[in-house]
Amino acid sequence: MERRIAVLNVVGLTRPVLEEMPRLKKWAEAREVQSFQPAFPAVTCTAQSSYLTGKPVGEHGIVGNGWYDREAAEVKFWKQSNHLVKGEKVWEAARVKCAKMFWWYNMYSSADFAATPRPLYPADGRKSFDIHTQPMGMREEIKEDLGDFPFPAFWGPKAGIASSDWIAKSAKWIEEKESPTLNLVYLPHLDYGLQKFGPDAPEMAAEYGAIDKVTCDLIEFLEGRGIEILVLSEYGISKVSKPIHLNRIFREKGWIQVKDELGLETLDCGGCKAFAVADHQAAHVYVNDPAIADEVRKVVLETDGVEEIREGKDLWGEGIGRERGGDFVAVSEEDAWFTYYFWEDDAKAPDYARCIDIHRKPGYDPVELFLDPAIKFPLLKIAGFLAKKKLGFRGLMDVIPLDATLVKGSHGRDNVPEEEQPVAIGAGASKVTSAEAVFQWVRDSLA
Repeated sequence: MERRIAVLNVVGLTRPVLEEMPRLKKWAEAREVQSFQPAFPAVTCTAQSSYLTGKPVGEHGIVGNGWYDREAAEVKFWKQSNHLVKGEKVWEAARVKCAKMFWWYNMYSSADFAATPRPLYPADGRKSFDIHTQPMGMREEIKEDLGDFPFPAFWGPKAGIASSDWIAKSAKWIEEKESPTLNLVYLPHLDYGLQKFGPDAPEMAAEYGAIDKVTCDLIEFLEGRGIEILVLSEYGISKVSKPIHLNRIFREKGWIQVKDELGLETLDCGGCKAFAVADHQAAHVYVNDPAIADEVRKVVLETDGVEEIREGKDLWGEGIGRERGGDFVAVSEEDAWFTYYFWEDDAKAPDYARCIDIHRKPGYDPVELFLDPAIKFPLLKIAGFLAKKKLGFRGLMDVIPLDATLVKGSHGRDNVPEEEQPVAIGAGASKVTSAEAVFQWVRDSLA
């Protein structure tokens, strides 16, 4: 009889977090629990690509959640085409029917079934929330049965349990409809509170309880259908208090070029002598002027909050990873993280800085989890924006603050204590000693 597996990716799950989730803790007691060193950088896109290919980052090419495309001279973040991930995927190696529910790089993959967030962008500048599915016809079927995907709960100030709950329901839905041999399920809920409040915050008790229920309800459903469950995570979250603004430091040195766009500033990456693409606790530094390379390294190492730099040639080798990755990568200290901020005057910050705009920003921005406390009635402002949108008018939902000190949790470092390492839970989990080893764990579980 064919073995069937579901891999539940509970983001932010660590041994200490497991202690705060009583139902999952009880389930795990009868199984192997293994902590392991995360991928580097320890971010979503890199970790998932290492899990699903078993390849080092330099070979699969996903050097972060985004990177600078040297040929196009553009920073590209949160892209979704699976063609970006090089190497054979685990479902291809196992030759099984696979459902990939909301894992990243979920468009145009060889998985039999897939669903991922994907807004619609009409030519008039509007943005409408939606999903993309494979096969395409599944999109309307799943929305008819489950309702619209709660996109605001997936990212932004309203991020919460509703999105993970919908994804869990989608995993049940695809199981009932198609019975895949391998069901990959992404449950991102803990990422929000852990970055917003920090791992020790009292607010996290409710967040732990919410994802405990969603995860274990899904486990009970799937196990009731004879499916073996593997639970894992991508990274743990470190408590942080110190944002690092590398691009502002580079600007003081005269290495940053900005462009005036209607009185606001944007980063002109192709014209910069050096700039950083921030991604949590790692920052890819691209040096366009080789003459200043040594000075750039010196400046970064002397920056408060930077622990070390790692050379691109050592990290990525000579393949696709080297083409995409920075000339070197700055790694923060445990209680610090990197912003993408490059402006010196908030009045000249680009319009996207105060918006939820994950694709336009030249770096990751966790401040998007907050509403600007300087806005007296933020919900009223949002309601006004939505009203204009319904009437067909354009508007700017500029409600995100520019205060990086609001962020209380981050990740990205690989050299972290065991209590901040990701975990693998399930039969054979003791074999998971690295991010790349997840591939073989899943492969063996399907044999």
